[in-house]
Amino acid sequence: MNASVPTPATTSAETLRAALGGLLEGIPQKQASAAVERLIANYRGLTPTGTPVLRNRSDVAAYAAYRMPATFEAVRSALDGLAQAAPRWTPGTHVDVGGGTGSATWAVDATWGGPRTTTVLDWADPALVLGKELAAASFSPTLRAAEWRRAVIGTGLALPDADLVTVSYVLGELTPEARVAVVAEAARAGQAVVIVEPGTPEGYLRVREAREQLIAAGLRVAAPCPHDGTCPIEVGQDWCHFSTRVSRSSLHRQVKGGSLAYEDEKFSYVAATRFPVEPAAARITRRPQIRKGLVLLELCGPEGGDAPGLTRATVTKRHGDLYKAARDADWGQEWPPSQDG
Repeated sequence: MNASVPTPATTSAETLRAALGGLLEGIPQKQASAAVERLIANYRGLTPTGTPVLRNRSDVAAYAAYRMPATFEAVRSALDGLAQAAPRWTPGTHVDVGGGTGSATWAVDATWGGPRTTTVLDWADPALVLGKELAAASFSPTLRAAEWRRAVIGTGLALPDADLVTVSYVLGELTPEARVAVVAEAARAGQAVVIVEPGTPEGYLRVREAREQLIAAGLRVAAPCPHDGTCPIEVGQDWCHFSTRVSRSSLHRQVKGGSLAYEDEKFSYVAATRFPVEPAAARITRRPQIRKGLVLLELCGPEGGDAPGLTRATVTKRHGDLYKAARDADWGQEWPPSQDG
């Protein structure tokens, strides 16, 4: 059996885990664990917003060990949605807003590779310092050449124009007023904007609000939505989110107190552009349910005419190749699968 060829994303993930290896050396386990607990509370929306989450080297090291692998995979999955909707587009410039230690920057590099000018903005100097150190350990000339710049993420933020602007796991740290200002500036500066938040009801609501704001600013949705219409989900009844599997290093397991070799990171996202895109015809919004002789797919897509809606598709053996594709389909993928997918 031939060995599988590593993808750029796999190589980047492995390089990132290797770079994270020595981060917690010299930091007492109790101190690192306390920082992780505070970070967990923040990402679950239980701490006040409007202030930087990463305050010192211990916080940053704990964050990188606890969050970077998961954030990298979530952002990479969101970028995949954009790349599938714009298969002939490659960003030549990238601005990462609130980029911290650079998870999204690594994810962009894993998605497109090639030469690119990258600027990472964050309000926490310790995060920028560590992010630059981690990037220096990569094999990517783009990552090593990235600019790491301090900026207050909130009202008054001024971004350079860029092909791609990413805002990942940031909006939850901001006041409502600052969220609106940051999304507005991202929409002004970026030809493409990708926003990622935790896959919680609160994270989904922040993404939903940002999505509406991006559409109002003249951008069109590339992913995950197959449309630019109002989200058909009834607020308070459900929320749109997806999942990606994250390999956990021994360091990651130590910090998070787990024993499994993997975990599933749930996230919500929107990707929108100022250029033409080819969104999915429909998107699988839940894990497919495989039954004897059939597969049940929960979909977001056109309902009847052009109106967006939530539907269920039943794919049976009589559908031939489509049935085989349904059995292999995963949560978050487009449906039906593209001919070249």
